[in-house]
Amino acid sequence: MKLSAIVAALGGELRGDDREIQRLAPMDEAGASDITFLANPKYRSQLASSAAAAVIVKPVLAEDAAKVGRSLILAADPYLYFARVARLFSPLPLARGGVHPRAVVAEDCRIAASSEVRELVSIGRNVIIGERCILHPGVVIGDDVCLGDDVVLYPNVVVYHGCRLGSRVMVHAGAVIGADGFGLAWNSDRWFKIPQTGVVVIADDVEIGANTTIDRGALSDTVIGEGAKLDNQIQIAHNVTVGAHTAMAGCAAVAGSTRIGARCTIGGAARIIGHLEIADGTHVGAGTLISKSIRKADAYTAVYPMATHKEWLANAAHVRHLDDLVTRVKQLEKALSTAQQNKD
Repeated sequence: MKLSAIVAALGGELRGDDREIQRLAPMDEAGASDITFLANPKYRSQLASSAAAAVIVKPVLAEDAAKVGRSLILAADPYLYFARVARLFSPLPLARGGVHPRAVVAEDCRIAASSEVRELVSIGRNVIIGERCILHPGVVIGDDVCLGDDVVLYPNVVVYHGCRLGSRVMVHAGAVIGADGFGLAWNSDRWFKIPQTGVVVIADDVEIGANTTIDRGALSDTVIGEGAKLDNQIQIAHNVTVGAHTAMAGCAAVAGSTRIGARCTIGGAARIIGHLEIADGTHVGAGTLISKSIRKADAYTAVYPMATHKEWLANAAHVRHLDDLVTRVKQLEKALSTAQQNKD
């Protein structure tokens, strides 16, 4: 693809020769027919040794990136521009309309002719599937499910009965949408299962990672907002709301009935307990436990520093006695204050 074609499609300013680009590559691996990018100025030292044919940079770094025989594309956000170039080189697959003979489809389903249902897919009763969807082998769709347009479900995704997915939703392999939430009541000597009568509602442009699980609501619905991005192996419990354009990294877990605002970022292995409110624009660090509501957007981190096991044991022993230490400090402060008053 020519650099001029990239600029015509995505904008930006081309400086230098209109070269043919074969692939995208990191700066330290790029060769004479590759394009790379520089987003963080701290990596500008790599420019001198990079053999890339073209570099995407901010205008303020154009002089640093200039090199004999190298072309530039100037963009306000090189990382975002690079991502869009990557999409040009790797477009999403297009649906080939039709239902494979080895798929099992209930008679009362409504599947758009432009959608592709591959082999070994199972589709329940009264299911609606929009235009240009792709259902990969092993997908299971329960009764009364509704899929919007351009939905892609990768192998072995399971969507339980009644759930609703918007348009341009992508769900990766092994994810489970709409399994029962963990609703139980203690009945003298055993647990009584509470029926989970809500569903999962997923808005447009959501992406859900492999083996992520999103439980159906107990009474109301579990809701994933527009443009939210969920990584692999995330647990979303019943009645949770995830706001629009919030991104969650792998192995995060959110307990029931918590409401996460819009445009939040949740780091990997973060844990958020139930019935909390998380403000729009909040950033939660990896491994952080959120145990109370966050009303003010900020970056929150609560990770105990790594130490050797011996050091950890010593520190843990001190932590156990913090309350006693605080009491003693208050007593000393009070005694010092009294002594000072008597001296005056």
